[in-house]
Amino acid sequence: MDWSLIEYQAAAVGFLVAFLLAVLLTPVVSEAAWWAGAVDRSTDARRMHHAPTPLLGGLAMLLAIAIPALALGNDHGFWGIMAGAALMALLGAIDDIHPLHPAVKFGGQIAIAAIPAWLGITIDHVTLPLIGVFDLDWMQYPVTIIWIVAIANIVNFIDGMDGLAAGFCAIAALTFSILSAALGRVDAAAIAAIVSGAAFGFLRYNFYPATIFMGDAGALMLGYLLAALSIQGVLKTAAAVSLVFPLVVLALPILDTSFVILKRIKHRQPIYQADRWHFHHRFAAIGYSQRRSAVHLYLWCASLSALALAIRFVPNHRHGWDTVTLVVLGVFGLVALATTLTTLYVLEIIKPRHLRAVGLPVRSSDDMPQSGRAA
Repeated sequence: MDWSLIEYQAAAVGFLVAFLLAVLLTPVVSEAAWWAGAVDRSTDARRMHHAPTPLLGGLAMLLAIAIPALALGNDHGFWGIMAGAALMALLGAIDDIHPLHPAVKFGGQIAIAAIPAWLGITIDHVTLPLIGVFDLDWMQYPVTIIWIVAIANIVNFIDGMDGLAAGFCAIAALTFSILSAALGRVDAAAIAAIVSGAAFGFLRYNFYPATIFMGDAGALMLGYLLAALSIQGVLKTAAAVSLVFPLVVLALPILDTSFVILKRIKHRQPIYQADRWHFHHRFAAIGYSQRRSAVHLYLWCASLSALALAIRFVPNHRHGWDTVTLVVLGVFGLVALATTLTTLYVLEIIKPRHLRAVGLPVRSSDDMPQSGRAA
């Protein structure tokens, strides 16, 4: 199904409205957070921003998303997504103000993730290239809940540096919007465009030096929306590479979380143990500024998103691989591979102790995290 001009315009207008609302509402929410005492005053060694900073920026993004999205909602699946987003933001806001026990917070995430699954937004099949379609039957419900909770948390995990989570979500949501449109999922494409616009608007205040944090209210909500929209816009289609798209687009937080968990297991620490092994912490350890770290990770995310788009839009190769297809995919694949290998080289090969050995400055005094630090 082709996307008509009217539908393109609806997504574009939704993006712009969400962007402007985020720009206008974020200062209002910031003042309200100061007034309510929802301020991050932590001096934890793990944190990269030590000045008192208001939280609850996620509530500004929620409003910026909900207002234009209300004009597009026309089925119970849409309302399930938006209800879950509101509840996820509320859960995160409560945790921002009065930290919840991890079990309570996790249980709340599971209950919220069950809402879209109950309303039919499920990963009911998996399509693998060259293999075929696998129907998940009743397993679609637990798989969907696990997917939504996992993506919500991995986005929350990368929200440890000014502008990182907001910038990543803006790029990822815009990519999902384009992919969903190309696959004929009009509603999901429009909502994803709105999410991207809100994240870009919030980034105006969240990029270094941030004047407001999105908090768990924003990170959990954005992660939830990316997960739900990836299901509604990509995974529920019959595209042969439907599973590849979200895995490539979301590769940055997935890899970050995977590395951190493996490190914690290796050093026999609880998986929920806080540390300084996240990508942004390790960039800081070798002397990268927050701006440089964020831009580097944005470029990595953008190269992966470009590869996902190339996979979708290169000339049809159902009946054989032609030269144009191979060249285009090869170029985008090499760019994505180069940015990935460059990032891994910088983080895995260049160590603070190596910089000290040659007399270069190191921003962090720790090559390895110390137990007892918060996540």
